[in-house]
Amino acid sequence: MQKENSSALTPGSVYKLFRSALRGDAQDYTTGSIRRAVFMLAIPMILEMGMESVFAVVDLYFVGKLPDSQHNIQTVGLTESVLSLVYALAIGISMAATAMVARRVGEKDNRAASHAAMQALWVSLALTAVVSVSGLFLAPDILRWMGAEPETIRIGAPYTRLMMGGSIVIMLLFLINGIFRGAGDAFMAMRSLWIANIANIILCPILILGLGPIPGFGLFGAALATTIGRGIGVCYQLYHLFNGKSVVKLNLSDWKPDFPVIRSLVKIATPGTMQFIIGSCSWIFLARLVAETGHSEASAGYQTAIRILIFFLLPAWGMANAAATLVGQNLGAQQPQRAEMSVIATAKYNTIFMAVVMLFFLVAADWVVGFFTSQPEVKRIGVVALRIMSAGYIFYGIGMVMANAFNGAGDTRTPTWINLFGFWLFQIPLAYILSKGLQFGPLGVFIAIPVAETAITIAAWLLFRRGRWKLVKI
Repeated sequence: MQKENSSALTPGSVYKLFRSALRGDAQDYTTGSIRRAVFMLAIPMILEMGMESVFAVVDLYFVGKLPDSQHNIQTVGLTESVLSLVYALAIGISMAATAMVARRVGEKDNRAASHAAMQALWVSLALTAVVSVSGLFLAPDILRWMGAEPETIRIGAPYTRLMMGGSIVIMLLFLINGIFRGAGDAFMAMRSLWIANIANIILCPILILGLGPIPGFGLFGAALATTIGRGIGVCYQLYHLFNGKSVVKLNLSDWKPDFPVIRSLVKIATPGTMQFIIGSCSWIFLARLVAETGHSEASAGYQTAIRILIFFLLPAWGMANAAATLVGQNLGAQQPQRAEMSVIATAKYNTIFMAVVMLFFLVAADWVVGFFTSQPEVKRIGVVALRIMSAGYIFYGIGMVMANAFNGAGDTRTPTWINLFGFWLFQIPLAYILSKGLQFGPLGVFIAIPVAETAITIAAWLLFRRGRWKLVKI
């Protein structure tokens, strides 16, 4: 087995690596220290996904300051549950772009990597047009299908309409960052999310609550702030994609659709998208189950806990993204053993991070949830949900790395089948039985989440060790 060519990290060397990662220094991830490679990719990716999670938390904080906050919080939560389908499409296409760009970069063919990136943009634009138009017309129906109360639908329809109609910025933000990550340019992906979030943080209090001559738009202002903020981030991405110094740089010759490349991308993206749609549909079902068995207070408490949970899951997902880039580039460089060692190292680091977060939530859940809501019943349910769901954090972290290892290799089918069995054939029936059959109510849903995620992680680890992902050609 290939050994990692690195010495022990000292505080000084860690500081230098941290600075180098934040500067976006060029790095060949197919040679040298695996530890350094993971560190150089993971730091900006963690910060990138941490910024993605800030979108939801900032909105939740200021929306919670409005009157009738339980209806506003429920609207944000239910809309995000449906938007998770858009995220699934965006992530599916971005993981296909990451896998293909990383493989071409590993083969030292930057021109082919840039060409594949442009074809991924064509696919995403076609899909987003359909989603945006549907969301504009079906916003009230979407909330009704999710089990929202009539007052929630009345208050929340404009918010849902803008969030769904503006889904193009979600799609492009995810996709272009996937392109940068595949090229190993995690710094650029991080910076675009930072810019988008800074804009959102500035705009949220102004557009939600008002400032001086600018009137407060309430819940609708949250949608405005988020959509504008993401749009600014996308403009920054596009500028650097066409005019920057990244490994991937688009030229006019890339604009012509290349259907063989598009078919390859769709072949990877389709099971990849289904992988996340399966998970997203499960979360939508669980959100509705909580709303049906516990009504608006339970739904608001659950949605608050989910937002907090995701706030810490997304940085862990950022570290897991490092595994996708390392697998793709090392398979392109004909180094499958190094690819496997990179995944195992990333899983170890993610386990440590998630263990610390789990202990924090078990101890401080009351304080964390209380920061976002002061309503006693909403807070009580949120604390219970957060403590129970965070009990599986270590398994969440390992499972993310395993899934991204498969996806980075272009083997998007394996995690899709794992999700199908784990979510639809295990998590959903278990949640239904516990919440309705055994009359546990929302508590049954909370329990089903860590139980199912643990089973999914064990299955993913066993299949990863079989090693068939090393043979995938893209």
